[in-house]
Amino acid sequence: MTNQPRPDEDNVPAHQRKGSLLRTVRAVAWSMIGLRKGSEYQKDIDKLNPVHIIVVGLLGLVLLVVGLIALVNWIV
Repeated sequence: MTNQPRPDEDNVPAHQRKGSLLRTVRAVAWSMIGLRKGSEYQKDIDKLNPVHIIVVGLLGLVLLVVGLIALVNWIV
């Protein structure tokens, strides 16, 4: 498998891609769960901004930790 750009790709640098917030959140959530289709992964690589993915991923991780701490405090 080669990393040649596909003909339908606009060759936009990764940091200038415009992906929707909902698509970014969905991609990060599915990745955290560990369930990803290969075709969806490829679409995400083509369309999503890596900086947005990192920011949403860190925010999701913080929300998960805070949620777990709140759950433990509520139970105990």
